[in-house]
Formats: sequence, structure tokens, C-alpha cells
Amino acid sequence: MAVSEINIKQRLRQLTPVARVYEQRFDQCGESAKGVFWKNRENQFRRFEILSAIFDEADRAGGLTIHDFGCGYGAMFDFLKDKPVMRSSRYIGTDISEAMVLAARSRIDDPRAEFIHHICALDVADYTLVSGTFNLHAGLDDDAWREHVEEGLLQLWSKTRKGLAFNLLRRDAPERFAGLYYADGRAMFEFLTARLSPDVTLTNDTPLPDWSFFVRRPRS
Repeated sequence: MAVSEINIKQRLRQLTPVARVYEQRFDQCGESAKGVFWKNRENQFRRFEILSAIFDEADRAGGLTIHDFGCGYGAMFDFLKDKPVMRSSRYIGTDISEAMVLAARSRIDDPRAEFIHHICALDVADYTLVSGTFNLHAGLDDDAWREHVEEGLLQLWSKTRKGLAFNLLRRDAPERFAGLYYADGRAMFEFLTARLSPDVTLTNDTPLPDWSFFVRRPRS
């Protein structure tokens, strides 16, 4: 699915309240895990570690393009930057919040990293990682937000060569908060295998309240 095929105006209407909530939080808490609604840095980085399992063994040596969709202030780059996977690699961070993107550009001076203000993937990447990006719906009902998530995943997959990894809050999470989306993991698994790839792995990340999904291109 190309960017031009997405109803950009409708998507912007859906995401403007989300961007506003994130920017208010970021203004209050700054460049920190709490600034993007994570409990702490440990849990934030634990999610990055889980999603990094998408990388094939050979690709862990680097030479890749990695897309961080919903990059915030660039915390995933902090996690990846000194790992072998970033040797001769390119990192692209995309976010709907202009304030977040400007903060990431100001904070991170590394030629491997690029930060883009947009609502879709623009460039093709080997791997796409999405941590927490689909959790905050800011008032949309669950059915509308699920459709938004599915549309977004289709667009990201069209720009992904090898693998896509993302997380969603579990419907059976021990604590639930207003404004957040809690997913049916089995229903999402079925959507992914039907529309993206037959090679899908689903994990329950207890004690984190997450599902993680790993979608890989079938090997020829």
C-alpha cells in the first residue's frame, strides 16, 4: 500500500488528538520514558530488546536499514546505536509529533540516524520496529482504532523487506487505563497471517502487559 493510497486527511483527523496528547506529556516530562508514557526506562528498553528478536542471525552483523515507526525522541536509537546490528546500518525514525522529531534531531548527532515527521513509512527498510505506537487511541472506539492499526500495518509492511515487529497491550492486562487500546492477540494474529505473511510469531510478554508480533517474509 503506497502512501497515496491511504486517506491522509482521515488519518490526520484520527492522529491529531494522539499527537496533541503525546506533545503535552512530552512537555511535562521531557526526553524520558515517562515523556512517552512508559513506566520507566527499564520497561521501555525491555520492549526494544524483545522486538530486536526480529533480526535474523546474519543481519545482526549490520549493514541494514532499520525503521523505528513512532520513534518519539529517539530512545530506540539509544538502545541500538552501540550494538553490532548498527554497524554500517541506517536508522530511520518516524513520528507524528513534530516536537518529538525536532527533539530527536537536536539530541542525536549521528550520521546513521535520520528523523522524519510523518504519519506513514516513506522509505523502504529491511526491518520495521514499532514499540507502543499503536497503544494510545485518545478517544476513538476500539473498532475504529483496530481498523486504523490494521491499515497502518499494511502500509508499513509494503515498505519492509524482511521483517516487522510490533507490540500491543493485551486485552487481559492486569491494569487498564482510559484512552489506551487493548488488543485481542488471536484476532491480530489471524489478520497478520491472512494479509501480511504466513510467517507470524505471537508472544505473551508477561510481566509486561504486552503482546509482541513478529512478521517475516517467507523464505524462497
